[in-house]
Amino acid sequence: MSSGSIQISGPVVGAAISSQPETEMAVRAAAHDCLLQLGSRACDLAIVFFSAHHTERADEISKWVREMLRPVNCLGVSAESVLGGAIELERTPGVAILALSLPNVRLSAFTSDSFPPLDAKEKEHVAVLAGGIGAADDTAATIVFADPFSIPVLQLIPMMNKARRTDPEGRPIGKVIGGLASAARAPGGNVMFLDDKVMKFGAVGVTISGNVEVETIVSQGCRAVGQPLVITRAKNNLIMQLGGRPAREVMREVVNEMDPGERGALSGGLFLGRVINEYKERFGRDDFLIRAVVGEDPASGSIAVADFVRAGQTVQFHVRDADTATQDLSLLLDAQRLHERPAGGLLVTCNGRGTRLFSEKNHDAAAVCRAFGQGVTAGEQLAKPGAFIAPSFMPAGSAFALAGFFAAGEIAPVGPESFLHGNSACLTLFRAKK
Repeated sequence: MSSGSIQISGPVVGAAISSQPETEMAVRAAAHDCLLQLGSRACDLAIVFFSAHHTERADEISKWVREMLRPVNCLGVSAESVLGGAIELERTPGVAILALSLPNVRLSAFTSDSFPPLDAKEKEHVAVLAGGIGAADDTAATIVFADPFSIPVLQLIPMMNKARRTDPEGRPIGKVIGGLASAARAPGGNVMFLDDKVMKFGAVGVTISGNVEVETIVSQGCRAVGQPLVITRAKNNLIMQLGGRPAREVMREVVNEMDPGERGALSGGLFLGRVINEYKERFGRDDFLIRAVVGEDPASGSIAVADFVRAGQTVQFHVRDADTATQDLSLLLDAQRLHERPAGGLLVTCNGRGTRLFSEKNHDAAAVCRAFGQGVTAGEQLAKPGAFIAPSFMPAGSAFALAGFFAAGEIAPVGPESFLHGNSACLTLFRAKK
């Protein structure tokens, strides 16, 4: 079996995926392949992604992975779909493992049991969170996986941003990355674990500090329609007015002005992009945080969005668009190829992507592997039903160690701050520290 790791003096990463429906066989096969890729290197951190078909055996999944890989810490999160190498297993049994050997790196694992009240305005609470997650002067990244039904993520992420240390110039140290568990549509159905602690609510995570470089890209999956607008009246997640007019009226106007050929994109829903940096004169697609429009009220003329909003913010309506998503991801990956080849990657993509957005399977995972490996053969033809599959269908030394999952929300930075994203593909790359 060929290797998906890169033999370098810094981090070495192994990744594997299995479509085997029997849980123990799937976990042991994927863990075994990761062992082969790590070679003589010890596993420091193992991250396990498993579909809803395997959630009832989460405690055993953790036990088997720890037994075989012997990591310092082992994280796990349940998902609607998982990915490994150039393969995405959508809404079918799947287990994917990312195994990282990180020399001269410190890990500080945590669960939400140690979180203070999530109020970023309270300095004492921020300080408690910083201590709980292990924020340090040489932190590279904090990875967090949360249950969307029990953790107020829109409050947690800003607080995690504030919990980071700063350098002498006042810039925050380290990135906050991760995603929301997506295996369930109701509270109590998701499962996460940290080592031998299994949780159906809350969050698990780990802070990585020391001798590793972490880079991230955030690729949007939406295209802007209409013009930028300013919210002139809002409360909580309700927008009453846009540019001094009823928000519902403005929304209907934007939709009616779309070309007939464009309106097909509305079948995927209508979204609202909120500008991240209001000081920019012009806005590109990476300047918006995408949020779903979740309702409208004809009586009041208001629209509801899946976020807290306020008057004065600049927004623009968006629709899901496969071509835009493909182009955006390709451009971002091309930019990363100018740098040293990564040891491996963690891909958190939206559960609204995959074949729900693209006409071909394995779109995001295959694009990443094409960027950093050669001779990729993508497609589920490589994964016969019930068979073990792994990202090692390429010549030895050319495979790219990638694993991840389809999330109910993606956590990644834009500029110095991290946000909760939607319809995006968020890629984290691990490299040797320069």
